[in-house]
Amino acid sequence: MLIQHKAIGSKEMFYVEEDGKIVAEMVFNKPSPDRMVIEHTEVNESLQGKKVGFQLVHRGVEYAREHNLKIIPLCSFAGSVFKKTSEFGDVLA
Repeated sequence: MLIQHKAIGSKEMFYVEEDGKIVAEMVFNKPSPDRMVIEHTEVNESLQGKKVGFQLVHRGVEYAREHNLKIIPLCSFAGSVFKKTSEFGDVLA
């Protein structure tokens, strides 16, 4: 599954596209040079049960590590992933 990245104004997102439509997304912003706030994660019903949401958060963690950022998970889904995945603790703000 190809997870893509794009910026839209002050927001950025990791997303999955099928047939030209976004079917999964994780939206975030960077309010400061060292912080990343995950605002929203959504996965289309057609992808439910395939751990796509987890993969989006995981890609966000990789991005944070690459850019020396700490993550603030305002999104409840992302927050639950951080609680269940101790190896992501190094980037949690």
